Amino acid sequence: MDSLSRPELFNFLGVPMVHYYTDNWDGVQNFQSRPNDILIATYPRAGNTWTSYILELLHFGQKCQEHQETIPIYSRVPILEVTLPVKQPGTEMADKLLTSPRIIKTHLPVQFVPKSFWEQNSRIIYVGRNAKDTVVSYFHLNRMIIRIHPEPGDWNTFLHRFMEGKVVFGSWYDHVNGWWKKMHTYSNLHYMFYEDLIEDTEREIDKLCSFLGLSLSTEEKKSIRSKVQFSAMKDNTMVNYTTFKGLNFNKSSFVRKGKVGDWKNYFTVAQSEAFDEDYKQKMKDPTLQFRTTI
Repeated sequence: MDSLSRPELFNFLGVPMVHYYTDNWDGVQNFQSRPNDILIATYPRAGNTWTSYILELLHFGQKCQEHQETIPIYSRVPILEVTLPVKQPGTEMADKLLTSPRIIKTHLPVQFVPKSFWEQNSRIIYVGRNAKDTVVSYFHLNRMIIRIHPEPGDWNTFLHRFMEGKVVFGSWYDHVNGWWKKMHTYSNLHYMFYEDLIEDTEREIDKLCSFLGLSLSTEEKKSIRSKVQFSAMKDNTMVNYTTFKGLNFNKSSFVRKGKVGDWKNYFTVAQSEAFDEDYKQKMKDPTLQFRTTI
């Protein structure tokens, strides 16, 4: 029954997509960025919501506490490209944000980002996550994100689709490599890794502060660190997406585990070996290195 209402994947300018992310394409491409906007870009399930929350706390801290306790994060930090029947398009939500800087998120590959972000020299933060943990987390999201993503099938089916790049937002390889390449020509792009955030959140927060030109006290950083622990976010109804109607929480949770190496609980030895072989063929840039364990 659930699968009957799910959208079909289709090729959109060379990238597999569903219509919920392309219906407002002119609006996305013509979106007017501002110089102080912050765009957070990731492949799905690579820490976008986590990073959004960190940035909110870094910029607004106590100033917007009521805001953070009453408005869900998906409304505070809109997904630029999304268009759902019951909500405003992401572009309109971003236009109406009252906070400054505006924090906006996207899962778009680099070639789809509205040109105004580059023209305005807006700050962009990209978070990359290792492919094995990404595919596990993406599988669980696709199970629970009823009516918005195609039916994922079983684990093995989804794993092969992911390897072939036949999932929403396309190839993980193209995504992480495209943004990595852009970093070398666009100086206002901070490329960070999910595994580093897990390993030492405080260190990565310091790097973000440096990139954003922020100066925070030790106490402020400590407070942020405690709020962005996965256990805290899991219990925070304004962050954990439990108020979002399009998710089936009987299948999974949105803020799931936040672990590096959880893929070992899903990949068989044969699947892992086949994936590693495929990875060697597709990861052409030796300077881009991901860790599957820490």
